Amino acid sequence: MNDPLFADWAAIARQARVLRSGMVAETFVPSGFTAPTSLVTERFRLEPLGPQHNVADHAAWTSSIDHIRTTAGYPDGHWPPPGGMSLDANLADLRRHAADFAAGKGFTFTVLDPADDDVIGCVYLYPMKSADHDVSVQSWVRADHAELDTPLADAVATWIAEAWPWTRPYRYGRM
Repeated sequence: MNDPLFADWAAIARQARVLRSGMVAETFVPSGFTAPTSLVTERFRLEPLGPQHNVADHAAWTSSIDHIRTTAGYPDGHWPPPGGMSLDANLADLRRHAADFAAGKGFTFTVLDPADDDVIGCVYLYPMKSADHDVSVQSWVRADHAELDTPLADAVATWIAEAWPWTRPYRYGRM
C-alpha cells in the first residue's frame, strides 16, 4: 500500500510495539555523536572496558562481591552473582559490553588505578526504560578502594553533564 497516512500509522504502531516491549524507541546517543573514551583524575582513570581487561576485571569484582552488592546502583541483587562466574563467562560479558560501546547502545568503562593500571572498578552508562531519565549511571569500586566510591560517582556525574548528550541521568539515589 502506498498511502502516506497508512505509512504514518504503521510507523506509530511499530513505535508503540517498541515502547510496550520496554526497548528504547530512540537512539541512545545522537547520530554522529562520538563517545568520550577517557576520564582522567589524580585518583583513577577510565577507559572503555574490553576483552583485554578480562583477568584484572574478573579479579576486581570477584574480590569485592559483598561490597559491590551494597553499592548504590545495584538494587536488584542480581549482580554480581554471589558465586561469581568463570573467566570465560566474564570474557563473554566484556565482549558484549565492547560491542554495545561500538554500536552506541551502551558505554562501559573500566576504572584503573593511575599508579599501576590495575582494574579497581567499573562504570556503566546504559539507556533507561523510564521516560523520566535518559541514562542509567552505575559504578562500583573494589572493596579495598571503597573510599573512591563517591568521588568516582561524582566525577562521572560531572563528566556526563559536560561531555555527554544526556540531561536526565538516573544515579540510583546518589545526589
